[in-house]
Amino acid sequence: MALTETPLKTKPPAPKPAQRTTLQKGQQTRATILEAALALASSMGLEGLSIGALAEVTQMSKSGVFAHFGSREELQISVIREYHQKFEEEIFYPAIREPRGLPRLRALFERWVRRVSVEIDSGCIYISGAVEFDDRPGPVRDALASMVRAWHAAMERSIRIAIEEGHLRADTDPLQMLFEIHGLILALHHDARFLRLPGATDRARRGFERTVSHYAVVGDPAVPPQKAPPKARR
Repeated sequence: MALTETPLKTKPPAPKPAQRTTLQKGQQTRATILEAALALASSMGLEGLSIGALAEVTQMSKSGVFAHFGSREELQISVIREYHQKFEEEIFYPAIREPRGLPRLRALFERWVRRVSVEIDSGCIYISGAVEFDDRPGPVRDALASMVRAWHAAMERSIRIAIEEGHLRADTDPLQMLFEIHGLILALHHDARFLRLPGATDRARRGFERTVSHYAVVGDPAVPPQKAPPKARR
């Protein structure tokens, strides 16, 4: 069948005003439930999330919460997607407005660090979720891994662009550099949230600049010179 011979799909009839009002209320209620669920999951983990706990927090009936999600598993997956969307809005989209190359990569890392610093008290869904579901195959783990892979792909692409722009050496291994950057974030989360060590954020930033300097083209103006470490006192 030729393309011009493909039958046109008819548009569904527009909802009536009463239907639109009902739909909007349903969307608002779902958004309210998701916001509460995200707060619960951040503090209690995805495993601590349940229809009953959420109904208590939102002062809704269990059947009312269940009607929007259908199961605890679907609720957990929805929370992961909601977290990922907020993560993108706060970190990814503002950062990609920066110039291509190291300025953009640096903005991605800096916003990531700020996010982790804010989550010291609330918790990171990506990190806590990985601990909870690393050895538990299923839809929740798949959804979580998919979101983390999407973020890693964005970071890897930024590294590759920095190579293309001539800010990083041509022999830079993007996956290795990504591994080292991600390691800094995990160390920051561990030191700041679990060990409560002061200065963890500054150490993460210094670690990032040292990583950049290792892979950077010598003399590139986008790379600040590294300060020599202070001499040990005798």
